[in-house]
Amino acid sequence: MKRIYIICSLAVILGISGGISYFLIRDANTAIPASTTFITQNGETFNFGKEKTTLKLVEFIYTHCPDVCPTTTQKMVELKKDLLQKGVYGKDIEFVTITIDPYRDTPEILQDYKKGFGIGNDNDWVFLTGVKQQIKNNQKELHKITDALQFQYKDPGNGQFIHSTFTYLVDENNKFIAKFPMGKDFNQQDVYDKILDKID
Repeated sequence: MKRIYIICSLAVILGISGGISYFLIRDANTAIPASTTFITQNGETFNFGKEKTTLKLVEFIYTHCPDVCPTTTQKMVELKKDLLQKGVYGKDIEFVTITIDPYRDTPEILQDYKKGFGIGNDNDWVFLTGVKQQIKNNQKELHKITDALQFQYKDPGNGQFIHSTFTYLVDENNKFIAKFPMGKDFNQQDVYDKILDKID
């Protein structure tokens, strides 16, 4: 009887270890496809394959979001101040905010959203969307990056998206480094420490 318990326990441990290993390996090999292209809040083309200069903190939002998205953006504004003080923001790390609602979130709407948080003309924090008239292509491009980072979202039809609640740190080659909770659970110190750890 003891032997059965030992075998069962070993099977459970091996199964859990295998599952953990799978997710660690999957995350370690995750990268944003180089072909992924968006439009910035200024109407300029942004291609991840050409943006291989700095670490990036990637945030997904939609501007009609009532809680998690704006809370995260505000916390990133505070994080930016700490990184500026350290002298690494814009030099070693940039922020990327991508809307999951490119039909409504036009470049103009993203500009207003950006200004609403006092971000202003910050070239090191880019807001990305698609061309309104090309909604199918926009969704295709968006899924390239959300699928790669395991970010899930869905519009139930009322414009209030259901979505994952993570932000992502990627390296200069757009490979996954770490993910952090959004909203009130976004811990600025944890993100700050991880960014500095990767820079050092």
